[in-house]
Amino acid sequence: MAEPATYQDPAVVQRVLRRTKTVAIVGLSANPLRASHFVGFYALRHGYRVIPVNPREKEVLGQRSYPTLTDIPEPVDLVDVFRAPAAVPAIAKDAVAIGAAALWLQFEVISPAGAALAAEAGLDVVMDRCFKIEHARYFGRMHVLGFNTGVVSARRRGLKSAL
Repeated sequence: MAEPATYQDPAVVQRVLRRTKTVAIVGLSANPLRASHFVGFYALRHGYRVIPVNPREKEVLGQRSYPTLTDIPEPVDLVDVFRAPAAVPAIAKDAVAIGAAALWLQFEVISPAGAALAAEAGLDVVMDRCFKIEHARYFGRMHVLGFNTGVVSARRRGLKSAL
């Protein structure tokens, strides 16, 4: 079984983020203190179509929630998972069944079996990474603040010292 690092290739992460328009978030919670809620809110604010998948919710973030992936009546580009690793293989099978292009497993959602199942079916897979953090790193404000630039300094380039 492949290690999580196998599914953390920056080129794959960027490709998934670029081509995704619709994200089904499995385990999206209506509780604003949950990480899934924050990621869903962030995705909506950045122009993604968010589809909650949670059998305990009727609506999250103003979007209709579906009990399972296979209940979603429209195409999904990315399945983002906020569930226990044991649930991932079944979710991966459903992601394949609905024709998703990618499976994204959030921090600590580590399922080599689920990732392999999705990858063997041709889906791009990202594991043990946060959708929101990776989006901010490559397309948001984190790159402006110095992340992923290779510069380790508190000093801004181009500014002359006042001393």
